[in-house]
Amino acid sequence: MADLNSNEIQERMNKGIESFKKDLSSLRVGRASSSMLDPINVNAYGSILPLNQTSTVSVPESRLLLVSVWDNSLVSFVEKAIRESSLGLNPMVEGNIIRIAVPPLSEDRRIELTKVAAKYAENSKISIRNIRRDMVESIRKSQKNGDISEDQKHSDEIKIQEITDSHIKNIDFLLSNKENEILET
Repeated sequence: MADLNSNEIQERMNKGIESFKKDLSSLRVGRASSSMLDPINVNAYGSILPLNQTSTVSVPESRLLLVSVWDNSLVSFVEKAIRESSLGLNPMVEGNIIRIAVPPLSEDRRIELTKVAAKYAENSKISIRNIRRDMVESIRKSQKNGDISEDQKHSDEIKIQEITDSHIKNIDFLLSNKENEILET
């Protein structure tokens, strides 16, 4: 008899939530955060590198980011990557340090960011539902092969749905908190 491995399901779904948290942390909420620049890639040394592989990002004040570029020859490439990103930031170069003043968010931009956060949440929910679907298919296959009984199949499907509901509720909670944080003035 095959037993339902609820720990495996929990682990897979938790990875989806961790990915969602990482996506949310990259959203700008009016104050500077070093993770704001995580999505930026720099054209350096003939290839595309993440910003964190070419420089160090620090947050000395709530509305200021400092990017310390390790190689002086890359300063202009890093500046260009930041300027051309969708973040709407205006970097200022001072030697191998790039200062980025983080302006306060407009109301329209705040609403736009809540929509982006909602999109991230929906993508995470989809990944969790896909895990549920895969597990339910596996259980049904086991029941069809005679490895588990009809009652066991039904019981396992209920457990999987409970785990899924719990993770979806967690995503909704995280999204609600992030939306409140974004909309705060």
